[in-house]
Formats: sequence, structure tokens, C-alpha cells
Amino acid sequence: MKHLSALNKYFWKYRVRLLAGIFFVVASNYFTVLAPEVTGYVVSQLQQFISHKKPAVTENYSHSVQWLINWLQHFDFSRIVLISSIIILLLALLRGLFMFLMRQTLIVMSRHIEYDVKNEVYNHYQRLDMGFFKTHSTGDMMNRITEDVSRVRMYTGPAVMYTVNLVALITLCLVNMLRKDFGLTLVVVAPLPLLAITIYIVNTIIHKKSEKVQALLSDLTTNAQESYSGIRVIKSFVQEKAMLNFFRKNSEAYRKNAVSLAKVEAIYFPSMTLLVGLSTLLTIFIGSKMALDNPDKVGIIVEFVIYINMLMFPVSAIGSVASMVQRASASQKRINEFLDTKPLVTDPAKDKSSETLHGAIKFDHVSFTYPHTGIKALNNLSFEVKPGEKVMILGKTGSGKSTIAQLLLRFYDPDKGAVFIGDKNIRHASLRVLRNYISYVPQDVFLFSDTVSNNISFGLPDTNANVDVRKYAAYAAIDNEITVLDKGYETMVGERGVTLSGGQKQRVSIARALLKESPVMLFDDCLSAVDAKTEHAIVDNLNTFLENKTTIIITHRIFLSLKFDKIIILLNGEIAESGTHAELINRNGLYAELYNLQLAEETTAV
Repeated sequence: MKHLSALNKYFWKYRVRLLAGIFFVVASNYFTVLAPEVTGYVVSQLQQFISHKKPAVTENYSHSVQWLINWLQHFDFSRIVLISSIIILLLALLRGLFMFLMRQTLIVMSRHIEYDVKNEVYNHYQRLDMGFFKTHSTGDMMNRITEDVSRVRMYTGPAVMYTVNLVALITLCLVNMLRKDFGLTLVVVAPLPLLAITIYIVNTIIHKKSEKVQALLSDLTTNAQESYSGIRVIKSFVQEKAMLNFFRKNSEAYRKNAVSLAKVEAIYFPSMTLLVGLSTLLTIFIGSKMALDNPDKVGIIVEFVIYINMLMFPVSAIGSVASMVQRASASQKRINEFLDTKPLVTDPAKDKSSETLHGAIKFDHVSFTYPHTGIKALNNLSFEVKPGEKVMILGKTGSGKSTIAQLLLRFYDPDKGAVFIGDKNIRHASLRVLRNYISYVPQDVFLFSDTVSNNISFGLPDTNANVDVRKYAAYAAIDNEITVLDKGYETMVGERGVTLSGGQKQRVSIARALLKESPVMLFDDCLSAVDAKTEHAIVDNLNTFLENKTTIIITHRIFLSLKFDKIIILLNGEIAESGTHAELINRNGLYAELYNLQLAEETTAV
């Protein structure tokens, strides 16, 4: 239960709805418990009428019913029955009205809380650093924002409503029952302590099983999500059967634990029915003996039987409410663990929207090791890129090229050293300002399930798509291919851009970065899936577009037609060579070797 205390801030936020809902619950139950008193009075009058005895003195009724009885005594028996029937019908209507209002406040409140929790979880996902997403599966993250939040909603809505309803109804019923017959009340409620013990024992078991079921559901969701995303790989390697068996194995583990949990929960309902039925049996048995000794008690016995039957549903619901609470507690624990995860990369500024960045980009003795793998990507790396310069960072796979891009964007912070823009350490700059300052084309291209136009204008939602999008698509040499699609720029690209080729996705990603028009352009191996002819067309366009922009191009191959002010060769996270193209060729080192090799390959290909 301690985990659910995190939701108290939402109860306080919606306290007006909560308090109104509690009032409507009490009001609904107040009108509910009046009906048995009226019924008991009518039965007493009937018993007196049949026995031709003088009507008994009426006492021990609630104030509302006592006032009604005093008024009814002025009528004959037939009119008492008619008026009482109408009153019972009106009480039922009032009860229904307040039940409607009860659900409109408490259940609607739970939907508002669900909305707030989902937004809080999603917002926290946006704030977390890249390292978190490399160590947590998508399926588990999706499960926390869907299944876990849904189970928490069952606590903030139905569980709260049923609990308040149970407390209100039991209290009102017991007050009336104790007023009528203290001894009989003690007898008929005797099974309730057994009920409390049963609930405590079963709740403990349910809590443990709920946590395990939620964890298994996350694994199952992850398995399914990966299978859907990797369906082309699965089919190409003919692994449908193997993946089905793997999914079936995970599904079977979830099924066994879910069934085990359901079996434990199933103990609740027969236990509740048994104990409530026992109370009813005691009422009828002892009440019958009392009625034989004192016929005037018949009305009271009828009231007690109605009260016990009234309590049957709310008391039976204790089991399901307890199950809701335990499941919600297990889910909220997972949500709390996630929300307590602090991002390693944080924004130091509360409001630096007016902050500006300018000047040279400088890596000052930067070292970095990936925390989730322990791989040292950069070692004491230092270099500078002056405003307006074009720099190519060249190196083979694993040399640390992409790490430079991720550090510059502050997806990670260096272990040692610092990254500067001008005289400002980027740790002290607003993340929004920093990332708006840089246009980034990542190595692993990602497109959203949206139109081509919206994917290109993603960074600038207010861009005029009819003019600007085509302009920047032309720079990326993709405009002609987009216009021949069925709906042109309004064509849906499918999940992760599945309807486009690898080269097309890369060029859409380039157009998206160019449209942002940032002072710094950062390209990370963004032409790997593009043919030589298209590459030359894009590079020629970039020569014009990047004329006054600071540009860093990270690649594993040399762009021969793009003029660079500086070329850096990385090897094992350190600078092996650095200089202009002419300087490096004259040095006849690693760059010259790569250049001659690539030149020979292109000559052979021609």
C-alpha cells in the first residue's frame, strides 16, 4: 500500500470531485437503508392487522422514518401499504440518482488521474538520457504506460468507490441494526472477523503473484514487439516456427502464473458468499425463535434479513477490491521505480529560452566509456571546429566517430574533459537551445508513421509544407522520387518508413535536418545506403547549402567532391591523423592509404 501513496497528490488535485463523490456515495446508501425500515414497519403493521391487535408503539427508527411513521399512523392499513410502496419506489429512484452522480464524479476522477499519470510517465520518458533506452526494452516501457497505468486507474476509481460504498453501507446498516436489537446484531456480524483474516492472508499471496505476473507480461510484450518490428528478418531466415515456439514458451509462463493468481483470487468470492450466507442463516434461525417468542419482532427480523442481503454485494466485493488494490500496488511500484530513475544528462537551466550559442566547437581532452557495455569509445580526445569550417571525421567501425556526435548533442556527458561551444561548456547550456543549434542526421534513420511531408518538417511543425518541404527535399535529391508516389508528399510511409528504401529514408532524414536551418550541421554516416550517382548529387547540393554553416561529417569513406577545411582520422578513440586533404596526402599515412584504396575502387567500378 505504501507504493500507492504516490497517488495522493492526484487525489488532492481532484479533491472536489473526490469529496463530492464521497457525499453522493453516502447519500445513495442513506436512501438505501431507509427502505428496509419502511418495509419492516409495513410488515409489523401487517402482523398486527392479521392478529387483530392494536398497533404496536413505534420506536427506535431513524428520524426520517420516524417522522414518516408518525404521519402514516393517521391512515388505515390499505393506505399505509400504498403510500409505503410509493415511498420505497421514490427511495429507489433517489438511490439511483445519487449512484449515477457517484459514478460521474469518482469514475470520471479516475479517468482524469489516468490521463495525468500517463502524461507524467511519457514526459519522464522524454527526459531520460539515451543510456536508459539502451538498457530497457520497448515492450517493458510500453507495458508500464498502458497495463500498469490501467491497473492503477482501477484503484483510483472502482476500488475507491466500492470501498467508500462498503464503509458507508456497513456503517449505516450497523447503526440501524444496533438501534433495533443489539444482541441480534452481534450474532449476525460474528462471521466478519473471519472475513478480515481471510482477506489479509489472501491479499499477501495476491500481491506477490501480481508482481510476478506484471513482470512476465512485460517480457511477453517485449517479445511480441520485437517480433513485429523484425518480421522481415524472421521471414527471410525462415524462423517463424522458432519465434512462435519462443513466444509460446513466454506465453505459457504468463498463463501459468496468471491462472495461479486467478485461482487465489477465486478463493475470495466463495469465501465472501459463505460468510455472508452464514450471517443470513443466523439471522433467520435466531430471528425465527425470537418471532415465535415475541410476534412483535417480525418486522425487525425482516429488516435484518434485508440488511444482510444488502451487505452481500459490497462485502463480496471486498475480495475484488482487495485484488484491485494489490494489483495496483504492484503496478504502482513499477511506475514509481521508473519515475525515480534520474536522467544522467540533466538540463541545468530553468529558463534559458533567450540563451544563444556561437563560436568554435571544441573537444577538450574528452574521454568517454559507455556505461552499459564498459567499452571505452574516446580517449583524451581534443580538436576544434571553427565557425563556418567543414570537418570530416573519418574512421572504421568502432573508432568512436558516432560517440562524438552523441556527446556534442549531450545524449551522454563525457567521463573526463569537456565539450565547448565558444567559451560555454555545453553542460551549462539549455538542452533545448543546444539541440536547436545543431541539425543532426543520425546513422540509424528513423521515420514516423506519417506522411513524407510531416516527416521532413518534423523539426519545424509550422513550416509551409507546400514550399519549404520540396525545396529541402530537392537538396537531398529525393524530390523527384517523392513526387511519383501515389499521393506525393502526402504519402504515408508506414511504421519506421517501411514503404521506402534504405536510401530514400536516409535522404528524407537529410531533408529533415536541412530544413531546420541550424548554424551547425552534423551528419553521421548518412549516405551509406545511397548509390554513387545520388551521393554525388547530394554532395554537390551540400556544397551550396553548407557554404556558411559549421559542418561536421562523420563517415567511414571519403567524400572526394566535398571540400573540407580539416580532416580527422580516428583510431581506437584517439586522433591518428589530422590536417587538410593535401597535408594528409603528402604525409602518406593512414588517410593517404584510405584515399588511394577508395580511388582505385571507384576507378575499377567505372
